Amino acid sequence: MQNYGLNYWGKEDFIIEEGLVKVNTGNKPSLLDLVLDMREQGFKGPLLLRFPHLISKQVHKLFSMFSHAISQYHYSGAFKAVFPLKVNHMPNFVHALVEISAKFKGAYGLEAGSKAELILAMAYIHDNAPVTVNGFKDKEMIELGFIAASMGADITLTIEGLSELKSIIEVALENNTIGENVKFCPKIGIRVRLHSSGVGVWAKSTGIHAKFGLASTELLEAMHLLETHGLLGQLTMIHFHIGSQISDITPLKKALKEAGNIYAELRKMGAFNLNSINIGGGLAIEYSQHKHQCERNYTLEEFAGDVVFLLKEIVKNKKELEPNIFIESGRFISATHAVLVAPVLELFSQDYDESTLRLKKSNPPLVAEMEDLYHNINSKNAIEYLHDSLDHMESLFTLFDLGYIDLQDRSNAEVLGHLIIKKAIGFLRHKDHNDIIRIQEQVQERYLLNCSFFQSLPDYWGLRQGFPVMPLHKLEEEPTRSASLWDITCDSDGEISFDKDKPLFLHDVDVRQEDYFLGFFLVGAYQEVLGMHHNLFTHPTECSVQITDEGYELTDITQAQTILDALEDLDYDTKEIERILKQKIEDSELLEDSEDKKEMLGRLYVMLSENGYLRTLAMQE
Repeated sequence: MQNYGLNYWGKEDFIIEEGLVKVNTGNKPSLLDLVLDMREQGFKGPLLLRFPHLISKQVHKLFSMFSHAISQYHYSGAFKAVFPLKVNHMPNFVHALVEISAKFKGAYGLEAGSKAELILAMAYIHDNAPVTVNGFKDKEMIELGFIAASMGADITLTIEGLSELKSIIEVALENNTIGENVKFCPKIGIRVRLHSSGVGVWAKSTGIHAKFGLASTELLEAMHLLETHGLLGQLTMIHFHIGSQISDITPLKKALKEAGNIYAELRKMGAFNLNSINIGGGLAIEYSQHKHQCERNYTLEEFAGDVVFLLKEIVKNKKELEPNIFIESGRFISATHAVLVAPVLELFSQDYDESTLRLKKSNPPLVAEMEDLYHNINSKNAIEYLHDSLDHMESLFTLFDLGYIDLQDRSNAEVLGHLIIKKAIGFLRHKDHNDIIRIQEQVQERYLLNCSFFQSLPDYWGLRQGFPVMPLHKLEEEPTRSASLWDITCDSDGEISFDKDKPLFLHDVDVRQEDYFLGFFLVGAYQEVLGMHHNLFTHPTECSVQITDEGYELTDITQAQTILDALEDLDYDTKEIERILKQKIEDSELLEDSEDKKEMLGRLYVMLSENGYLRTLAMQE
């Protein structure tokens, strides 16, 4: 049975039973049943399935591991976390996260990096839960922080440069929140620019040339400004971040030593309320479906243990207070909770079967030889006959270009070639794996999916980030086709090509006779917020799945935007568009009958009120 690397990336969130991918909780519903349930309600395009219990699982796992490390090393500081809203700010995710965070009694909060995100945090944060504000800020954003503090929020404004600190001081003076009224002033954090660098695609977010943070000289100036204006007591946190999806834990250890020493030095300089180190995000998850391509070299237990142990040793040597540990892991919390399901619309070689052969009484010799290869191929000669057929096809294409054979001969060559490929793969599927991959790389099948990679998997398009993908069903059958995946955008970049180093094999199905669905997993981090409306394809229809021991319930169903909604988001005047189209139908000389015009207008309005994803291919109707 093919498990598509589920044991590497699935972490027991999903299991395979009876040839189906099932959710490993409660009554263990299959993803196929969830999809068919949604389709029965009329949702035919791509679907995004959310599983709130997986958000809860990740949050509990994070707190559990750090709690264990704190207990193991007798660490006196507390552990707290915030979720960076930039990773996923979609309402159905945020509402679920906020509900889950209530169970952690002020230890789990939100991080904002813009005014809009800060408004969300102010609205939804629980009492006593932390809010951290990162990124560049203007005076208005800083004033929002003061408003949040006056509402009782435990908010920390992390300064990225001295100009922000000066603005904080200016707003504090204007609002008279210095001295006795300092309780209305937000806490202050400082992002430190470490010399240590991260690894991977996001390594540029650290190091001496990083976009954010204060260097040593600026730290000293910040301390002077805070002390001069009576705000040194508001400095409670230092913050650093060495990049998203940290694959190697070694750079983190180096950064922790550097940040820990900065923390101790600042306390010795008089930062008496400095009590927290925010280690940022970057805690990686495993995306790989292949053991030899693993994307991280550590476990969560090792990560938590190293952080706690190193910070304890540093401050012990400096004879300073063990700091509270803050973490901003967004990917780790959100990635696992969402699955994109895309229906397969077509296999591009599917039309090549014996019924499409139109052999003549007298065929060109190479066509006749290909027919002979097709009828006589077996397990012993499969590789030889496959290579011969591919050579014959190339020769026949050349002969067609030179005018020596006609279009029917060319068609027969294409059909026979694909029939031989299918037979050869069937004979060879139990042979040496590397040999299969070498052959199938040349004869890969192209699966057309009803989705947009630009909208739903932008990190694949932009960064070549892989995501686990597998069929939702037929897993008791061996997949035989090397697969390239095509989306429905009119862009050649909308393709996930077959990769011999990370091969994907799928089933040879006739989608005119049966449905075939692929699931893309671990898409809950960044993909929705970065998705682009290429070709005006919008966020797919989504739902949350609430699972119990007795069954499941599909909640928070949010339909994909209609065509008119998508146009309106781009500031088109949709009323004007409707008026123009209506007028053009009424003025059409090709539609003379008023009833025909009325019917045509009705059909047009129906289409405008639906989303832009395909209902089915015209050839399948």
